[in-house]
Amino acid sequence: MAVISRGFLGRKRERRDDLPPGQYLTEDFPVLSAGPTPRIDTAEWSFAVQTESELHQWNWQQLHDLGPEDIATDIHCVTRWSKLGTSWRGVSLDKIFETVKTNYHFVMASSYGGYTTNLPLEDLLGGKAWIATEFDGAPLDPEHGGPARLLVPHLYFWKSAKWVHGLRMLPKDEPGFWEQNGYNMYGDPWREQRYW
Repeated sequence: MAVISRGFLGRKRERRDDLPPGQYLTEDFPVLSAGPTPRIDTAEWSFAVQTESELHQWNWQQLHDLGPEDIATDIHCVTRWSKLGTSWRGVSLDKIFETVKTNYHFVMASSYGGYTTNLPLEDLLGGKAWIATEFDGAPLDPEHGGPARLLVPHLYFWKSAKWVHGLRMLPKDEPGFWEQNGYNMYGDPWREQRYW
């Protein structure tokens, strides 16, 4: 006779209009990382955008001088949890790209610690993405990507690179860390683009 624990059968998927298919609702904020958690002091932190011809850089103060804004959004992890109505504060990528000129249409985001993920540039602009420095009214904890993470909430959360350090413009789409390991190149939760 087989014994099956309750956890073995997995979680029941919820059917709600505000949850992508295959997701379940969580009230906590699970921590998932591809490696150890880097600890970066804001005095040492920097962010850069490398185009085909120029390097643009911001330190912590310069980033905040661009004007942070409040963001209320839902987030969805490829591991099937969703957290609704989250509160963030960060700088829109629209403000960063006001001074960045490029003819390339793809981006490789990189993090302190070596993590990378690819994105189309159009998914970072038009009020769709931020460099987030606060969560729920407090500085972003290192476990959740602090001092700053990319926040691209309309895609699965692996695209919101923790400990973000920079963006490198690309002439064509190239896979980042998880994409090289079988994850979908785009990652739309509403189309369940989890894996290749």
